[in-house]
Amino acid sequence: MSKRKIFSTLGDLFTTFGSAVAASRAVEAGRKPRADDLRNLGMDPAVFNRIGRF
Repeated sequence: MSKRKIFSTLGDLFTTFGSAVAASRAVEAGRKPRADDLRNLGMDPAVFNRIGRF
């Protein structure tokens, strides 16, 4: 595995983790997460917006 591949994988890991933290903080604060954060986590923002409160 080349060094470039390792750094790319680490960058993707940090991006995904950062998006997860940002989305969870937004939801906890009662706000809608950013669409980019949801896409980074593999979620469709349009579908996420249809989720209602319990």
